[in-house]
Amino acid sequence: MTDQWREVRLPSKLCAAAEQMFAARFGNVEELLSFVLRELLQSDVGQLDQAEQDLIEKRLKGLGYL
Repeated sequence: MTDQWREVRLPSKLCAAAEQMFAARFGNVEELLSFVLRELLQSDVGQLDQAEQDLIEKRLKGLGYL
């Protein structure tokens, strides 16, 4: 089975900041995002309580993502 790929569009400033902050651990933004998504899928983060979900949504709205 071969991996299929999807493209994701992100603001270039956000990518540059992530690359700078995590360059020592990840070679590029794709590696960082793959790691983060894998961790989120494997951990208990999916079981956030409503207050945590509201806080995350508020922050994402403030950043213009929602």
